[in-house]
Amino acid sequence: MESSHQSIHKYLIVQSQQGDQRAQRELYKLYAKAMFNICRRMMGDEDEAKDVLQDAFIDAFTKLNSLENISTFSAWIKRIVVNRCINAIKKKKLVTVDIDDGYDHTEEETYDDEITKHQISDILSKMDQLSEGCRMVMNLYVFEGYDHSEIAQILSISESASKSQYCKAKIKLRKLLNVENHQEYGR
Repeated sequence: MESSHQSIHKYLIVQSQQGDQRAQRELYKLYAKAMFNICRRMMGDEDEAKDVLQDAFIDAFTKLNSLENISTFSAWIKRIVVNRCINAIKKKKLVTVDIDDGYDHTEEETYDDEITKHQISDILSKMDQLSEGCRMVMNLYVFEGYDHSEIAQILSISESASKSQYCKAKIKLRKLLNVENHQEYGR
């Protein structure tokens, strides 16, 4: 049985496909905050995130008639947003170095619990201090749920480069978070 929430979303999508601008505004209101959060994490800059978000919604509304399964709208728009972020960063000439920094990637998950103990807001604020390559991989892996082979394809890098960037990001975040914690406790 379909909930009224789902039926409202479907109605708005169908109306938007027919060019109803009021329905498009309502769809925007429903999805903009979540999609902005993705943009903000990936871009590392609020103004750039706003620009990418607007471009992503313009793309989405332009291509809305190509959406065959209305129930996949959420995943569909998320993919558009992620792709827009990636393209914006590539335009800024993102260069990810494909080197193996001696990390043992088989051990990469060992310390993940350490990071999850910190509040998400602390981590997100510190992520802005990461290089674009590290921030992109971290966002795609941790927040968007892509695996390293998918990230490699999306960013046109090797899988080992994705793993390396992820390891660098975790190490840098730990250092940033530990420095903050030591300062909080007067160490």
